[in-house]
Amino acid sequence: MGSDRAYWERHARKYDRSVAILRRPLPRMLELVAEETSGARSVLEVAAGTGLVTEAIARSAERVVATDYSAAMVSMLRQRLEREGIGNVECAERDIYALGDAPGAYDAVVCANVLHLLPDLPGALAAMRAVLKPGGKLVAPTYCHEETALSRVFSRVLAMTGFPGQRRFSTASLRRALEEAGLSVHRQETLPGLLPIGFVAGTFGA
Repeated sequence: MGSDRAYWERHARKYDRSVAILRRPLPRMLELVAEETSGARSVLEVAAGTGLVTEAIARSAERVVATDYSAAMVSMLRQRLEREGIGNVECAERDIYALGDAPGAYDAVVCANVLHLLPDLPGALAAMRAVLKPGGKLVAPTYCHEETALSRVFSRVLAMTGFPGQRRFSTASLRRALEEAGLSVHRQETLPGLLPIGFVAGTFGA
């Protein structure tokens, strides 16, 4: 994953500008994330990036640990939280496959717009499941490159720029992948846009 990490280190400072073209589904995504984490005592966010989703989680949960494997992204994340005066978030540089938390440490894990980037999807889902309490919630909004004809074309153009995608989901195939990992899905919604977001949330059993 070294080359992928280097990609995000290079793009951290312009990430927020680059996602502006994909902004249409984001307000609804943030609304749904806030609903799904409302009242949670402890939430882990993986691949937090520059903190776009972190703010929504912090407003609805008591305590948030926001992580990313890119040092540059974590630096941008800290700056955003300081600028917004958000004090209930701990920032950390961590690998999604080796989170380092005790089993059952969190009520919820949020993994926004990252599952399509992971070389080892089952390994990452297993790592996230391990740090959830029994019955804990996984919130997994994900860009779905295979959802529409337009998104398929855009995705292939994006790939030519060096974007490190690993797979192309539709909302339906995203749900199947999560169910295969043991998730019992209680919410599914497709959020339209140039790259639609498949919003899937559910719980893992004991």
